[in-house]
Amino acid sequence: MDTERLVAVVTEVVRQYLQQQAVGEWPAPGEIKIPVGISNRHVHLSAGDLRTLFGPEARLTALRDLSQPGQYVSEQQVTLVGPKGVIEKVRVLGPLRRQTQVEISVSDCFRLGVQAPIRDSGDLAGSAGITLVGPAGSVTLKEGCIIAARHIHMHPSTARLLGVRDGDRVSIKSAGPRGVIFTEVLVRINNDYRLEMHLDIDEANAASLQNGDLLEIV
Repeated sequence: MDTERLVAVVTEVVRQYLQQQAVGEWPAPGEIKIPVGISNRHVHLSAGDLRTLFGPEARLTALRDLSQPGQYVSEQQVTLVGPKGVIEKVRVLGPLRRQTQVEISVSDCFRLGVQAPIRDSGDLAGSAGITLVGPAGSVTLKEGCIIAARHIHMHPSTARLLGVRDGDRVSIKSAGPRGVIFTEVLVRINNDYRLEMHLDIDEANAASLQNGDLLEIV
């Protein structure tokens, strides 16, 4: 990083720190709590697969916003078909992506009869195949079905306070009678992200976690 850019970054961090301290909203690094967001099974579609499943003029219709800016649950739903079973009414999340991605849990793998690997979002090479059925047609993926690896969304300013970088792996602790430590949690940093850790529903249930429960970096 050149000197001019470094000065600009430091100046912005100091400005944000002083601004938040003035209103008493900026916690010390050890006091930063991370809200949990629980992910149920869902699908991200490419534009081509959207048209195949829902018709040539299909567009995703937002039903409700998700916690991360620009992300939403759509009204569209598909059926997942595996070698041993079917799961109906699986929500499509928006916006569209370059490649279709199906995210399920370990429990869903048993129900469908697929062997989905645990992967970071977008890492689909060699992942499990699955069939998606919509009102206008079906799509059979040779790969694209995964169990999403646990991860944290984080704004750069929060990452600087915590001393982590994009792509780091950290351990996260939950409290309570079934408290656990989640290891190998991927840190994902972006200016548009809000602080939140994402777990699939199997992991959340095992630790008795609910949406909004607070966790901390070990």
